[in-house]
Amino acid sequence: MIKEDNLLLQLKRYFGFDSFKGDQEAIIRNLMEGNDSFVLMPTGGGKSLCYQLPSLIMDGTAIVISPLIALMKNQVDVVNGLTEEAGVAHFLNSSLNRVAIAQVEDDVRSGKTKLLYVAPESLNKEDNLEFFKSFKISFYAIDEAHCISEWGHDFRPDYRSIRPTIDKIAAAQHVDRVPVIALTATATDKVRSDIKKSLGIMDAKDFKSSFNRPNLYYEVRQKASEDDADNQIIRFLKQHEGKSGIIYCLSRKKVEELSKKLQINGYKAAPYHAGLDTDVRTKTQDDFLREDIDIIVATIAFGMGIDKPDVRFVIHYDIPKSLEGYYQETGRAGRDGGEGQCIAFYSPRDLKKLEKFTDNKGEAEKEIGRQLLEETKAYAESSVCRRKFLLHYFGEEYDKPNCGNCDNCKHPQAKVEGEDALVAVLSAIKAVKENFDQPYIIDFVKGRATDNIVRHGHDALPEFGSGTAVNTDYPTIWNPVIRQAMIAHFIRKDVENYGYLKLTAEGRAYLKDPQPFTVVLDRQFDDTEEGAGGNASALDDRLYKLLRGLRKDVARKHNLPPYVIFQDISLTLMATNYPVTMDELLQIQGVGQGKARKFGQPFLELIKEYCEENDIQRTDMMRVISLPNKSKKKLKIIELIDKRIPLDEIANAQGCNFDELLDDIESIVNSGMKVNIGYYLDDEDVIDPDEMEDIYDYFRNSESDDIDDAIDEVDIYDDDNGLTAEEKARLVLIKFLSEEAN
Repeated sequence: MIKEDNLLLQLKRYFGFDSFKGDQEAIIRNLMEGNDSFVLMPTGGGKSLCYQLPSLIMDGTAIVISPLIALMKNQVDVVNGLTEEAGVAHFLNSSLNRVAIAQVEDDVRSGKTKLLYVAPESLNKEDNLEFFKSFKISFYAIDEAHCISEWGHDFRPDYRSIRPTIDKIAAAQHVDRVPVIALTATATDKVRSDIKKSLGIMDAKDFKSSFNRPNLYYEVRQKASEDDADNQIIRFLKQHEGKSGIIYCLSRKKVEELSKKLQINGYKAAPYHAGLDTDVRTKTQDDFLREDIDIIVATIAFGMGIDKPDVRFVIHYDIPKSLEGYYQETGRAGRDGGEGQCIAFYSPRDLKKLEKFTDNKGEAEKEIGRQLLEETKAYAESSVCRRKFLLHYFGEEYDKPNCGNCDNCKHPQAKVEGEDALVAVLSAIKAVKENFDQPYIIDFVKGRATDNIVRHGHDALPEFGSGTAVNTDYPTIWNPVIRQAMIAHFIRKDVENYGYLKLTAEGRAYLKDPQPFTVVLDRQFDDTEEGAGGNASALDDRLYKLLRGLRKDVARKHNLPPYVIFQDISLTLMATNYPVTMDELLQIQGVGQGKARKFGQPFLELIKEYCEENDIQRTDMMRVISLPNKSKKKLKIIELIDKRIPLDEIANAQGCNFDELLDDIESIVNSGMKVNIGYYLDDEDVIDPDEMEDIYDYFRNSESDDIDDAIDEVDIYDDDNGLTAEEKARLVLIKFLSEEAN
């Protein structure tokens, strides 16, 4: 056993550090004693040192199983830089040619190589087994170990075969056991259990660091449209000139598109995704590390293990598929302890697109995906402290009421009394024997006799509909009361059993002796009257409220719903940028020539007067340059609509599906431009005239333009081999906004 002073000497010799950080020393000693270890350490906590240092000290070669080629190369370069001798670290993967593989094998067998990085596919490959049996292995390090679990955010089936392969190698070498260290930056209790079970290390010693990163600021902003998100990002970058950042997008197409848009607006940005050549990706990563470029626009293929401490912001253009993926990606910001802004854009429509991705998957995988998305939705819409929400998700408690470093703490929503609502929820969970999930419980307390509830006979229970007399002023209280009851430990979610809600001991005690329970209502992200939308950090709350009041007055004068005058995102941007001229107003998202001419003047007068009274120093509003191709596409769509071409034919001509075409038309209409699709809807084979009139009247009289609400209220149904209910509602809303607003 190496003594403490000797271990510190080795740390100083190789890494130049005078002391270990957190649990590093305990982890290394446990590994060197031949014990299995499970390490849960957030990004930036120093996980890699936990296996790099012991590999340089112990006899034999350590095998590090890692999921990404780019990550391996980066790590090998780091380790080889620690010593004066080449070949101390190598990687073995599909990127190497035969000559390079032979060199790696020679260096390993000679004992020169102390650290060998391999992909799980390379480890499990039958052709490589003889090689792995031919040298002494000091230990196995399973990096990014969450890839083992289907409940993790980056499941890799080959990770499941690691234990059987390790056992085959050990049997051939007549070795009882080689220690295994599993490391991950993000894992819930379910994922931790999966990892240890799959690797056969149930008795491993756990090392769990705090997930709290106090320097990171968390914010969720509404994405009214892609153009809106692009413009918000460019305005954000204007305020953070020259700082390093990563912008994550779900699709390669969006990565390419956004990086080009940033470039033409003067930013040093580059795309990164798996579809690019390896050489291009490597150069982009190196340029980012050398600060030749400031911004990487990437899919989740980028960033795992990236060693750049001064990333100042991480932006999620699309809401992620899981909170684990989100937490790991945001963890790449501010690793030096300095500023780290984590901003995510959210739209309920994006969530529906993510749900569709799971349609072709197996039932088990679909169910897992559904539950993970539910957690992401809850995080995005919740008004509780985001730090408290995240830490609770990962099994850690945050005992402060307010972190002061997230949008929900900086711009708190009003609290309401939720004691009666909580009692109704807890009673409902108990009444249905704790065998149903959150949506079912909400339907039950609201008295919705769904087919599922009737089939189980629960509509006959005395508790059915008990929520109808509770908090009638707050119809949206049910999701937040359940989520906040989980944080308060009254309810737990059984993730392994379809997300069924269970009462805890504290929950049962609360039912016997209810106490006051305050609830913060969720933020609304559907442009309804309840939500402000787009929580820009520079938002002037007082001006925003004045603009909302003016919008109501203008709406009343024109006998229209307020959302028709200006959408919430437009008011948010007005209360952020203070436009006082018609030209400046036209730069606001959702304001076109027609809308500005119809409704704009009183808003400009209010803003100008407000700025003068409050001595506000305005800055010139920047103009964002759009991508020519994108503008050309929208102009082409408008041209084809003007020619009265059927919309399904336009979709075919544009090489997109019908939903994507509607996205584009909505974007055009939301920018304030008039689009006449009446010719298409006037065809009785497309939509029944009476049904169209009912939907149109609904939007004229509704306070909200929410599509789901319209479908429920008007009883819109899918047509066999025709339009879906959602498509009908979207089309009629486009017609309504074009005719009444633009």
